[in-house]
Formats: sequence, C-alpha cells, structure tokens
Amino acid sequence: MVRPYAEPLFILGVSSVILKRSEHPTSGQFMTIDLHDYITNRMKMSHIYQPVMLKVLLENNGEASIEQIASALLSYDQSQVEYYGIRTKQMVGKVLTNNGVVEPVKSGRSTTGFKLNTEAMSEAQRASLVSLCDDNIQDYLNKRGDVLWKHRASDSGYISGSTRYNVLKRAKYRCELCGAHENQIALHVDHIIPRSKGGPDDLSNFQALCQTCNTNKRAEDDTDFRGILDSYSDRDDDCIFCNDCAGRIIAENELCIAIRDGFPVTDLHTLIIPKRHVADYFDLYQPELNAIHDLLAQQKQRIMHEDKMVTGFNVGINAGKSAGQTVFHVHVHLIPRRDGDVEEPRGGVRGVIPQKQSY
Repeated sequence: MVRPYAEPLFILGVSSVILKRSEHPTSGQFMTIDLHDYITNRMKMSHIYQPVMLKVLLENNGEASIEQIASALLSYDQSQVEYYGIRTKQMVGKVLTNNGVVEPVKSGRSTTGFKLNTEAMSEAQRASLVSLCDDNIQDYLNKRGDVLWKHRASDSGYISGSTRYNVLKRAKYRCELCGAHENQIALHVDHIIPRSKGGPDDLSNFQALCQTCNTNKRAEDDTDFRGILDSYSDRDDDCIFCNDCAGRIIAENELCIAIRDGFPVTDLHTLIIPKRHVADYFDLYQPELNAIHDLLAQQKQRIMHEDKMVTGFNVGINAGKSAGQTVFHVHVHLIPRRDGDVEEPRGGVRGVIPQKQSY
C-alpha cells in the first residue's frame, strides 16, 4: 500500500524506486526508475547518504521509516563514535573502574577498551545479567526518557546551516584551539558564551572546535579561541623572513613556507618557516607545529628524490641568543647529510658544543 506523502516512510520497488509526485519535476504520477541503472550510472554523490538509504530500503523489503534510515546513517558517522568513545573513557569507564567492576585494556599508555573484572560465566549467567541491564535501561528511560537526551536535541542548540558554514569558513575549516582540520576530525560550531549564561546566537559568539576540544571544554567555559586565528596574520616590517622570502619559496602550506638556506651547511639545506611572525619555537601554536612537521616530511622526500647520495638529515632549531639564534623569527633547519661529508659524524647535533660531540 502506498502511504500518504506526509508520513515518515519511504517505499522501494523490488527492482525500482518509486518517486512520489512532488519528487518528480514533470510527472503528475509516481514514476518507476531502473534502480540498477540509477546506482551504477546516474547517482551523483556528494556524501554516502543516497546509497545508505537505498541499502536500508533494500534490506527491509523496499520500505523503511525515517528512524531506520537515520540509524543507518548514524552507524557510519565516525564523529559520533569518537564522541561516545571519549565519554566511555572519561565518564562511564572511570565509574565502573573505580567501583572494581571493570578494568581498562591498555595499548602502551592508551586505553583501548575495557574488560569485566569477573570470573568466567556460563551463557545462562551472562543472559541473566544482560536481562538485568535491559531492565535497568528501560526503567531509567521510563522515568527520565523525556529529558535524558535533551542536551543533544536539535532545538536545544540548533545552529543554522548558513551560520555553521560561515563559522567554519572563517576558521579555515580548522579547530580554533588545536588546529585540527575537518579532514582529520569532526568540527563542531560552538557558542563562546554558552546559552546557559545568556550567550546570543550572533555569528560573533560562535567558534569552531574539533570533537575532542569541544568535548573537553566544559559547558560553562566561555573561553574565546578566535584571537588565535587572527594572530596567524601577524608580520614584522623589519623581519627578513616576513618580507624578503617571496622569491625564494620552494614549497608552502597554509601556515608555513620552505626556502633554501642562504648560507647552506650542505647542498639543499632547507629552512621551514612559519608565516606568522613569532620569535621563539616554544611560542608556536599546535597547528603551526603540525604544518612545520608536514612540510619537513615533504621536503625530506623531495631532497632524497633529487639527490640519491643523501642518507640522513640533521633537523635543528636555534631558540634564543645563547643557542645561536640570529634571526628572531622561528625557522627549522633541514640539513641533508651524505656518507663521508665529515670525517666523524657521530654525535650529530651535539656538535653545537664542539668538545661535547664525541662521547
């Protein structure tokens, strides 16, 4: 039976999809489409939504509710897995561990899971305990179901698509605290002054934070991280790296550049320089450190491709006058090394104090 359009239900034919009148631009009737041809030839994807929805319909004899489709989409959303992963480790996992019920599973220093702190159980014992858990879940939902997930409801913190777009665009699609890009982790658009403290929904009261930073930021925290983004444009009129590198750039990314050293220690000696004017390496932001590392790795590969004699590198930073810094704009030295370029390479960077190089 074809249901009215207003009902939250979608219907799929055995080998075709049925479009409702309002979904087809010219026909006044339902239209049957060759589903195989649509999936293989005509489906234009900007996300996984279409094939996921069609898969759900196919797996449910051609008919599925909005909730079924939404649940299927949720199963592919890694950001939600990360969200509840953080809560598992920091909240419920800690409670059960502190009560001696579970113990963490470790990989090095990282917690990768949890295991029950119990003796072996029979299938009947396990099934009985699962039933008790189900009873507790249902009892709690019956008592508090209306408010349990209220903090995640769309009407409690809804942010329009256009606002989200403008905030992310302004942040260059990076977390404004740690600098992670949206390709690395899901980004949230967050109120700076929380609504609970009277914060408005003006564009000026939003910032972009990644899943991890936003989860770790307490709801009452009104720290504004947007000034970090503005500071990336800091330049010094008297700095040679701020003003005299344009014609020397051999590579760059959003936050740093690479040039050849003007007084090279070895051939292809390269400098990686943050675009922001900052004197001390230890004052770099995490996004700048990430960008420098990326460009170092790229240049290392490029140098080894250009010169097959390169067999190693010294990577060095002079931080402060006593450490030999003469240009007070951070720059990282990438110095290619070749077998035999010095009589005794042992000690490497320890040679900054010559009598300490050999040991």
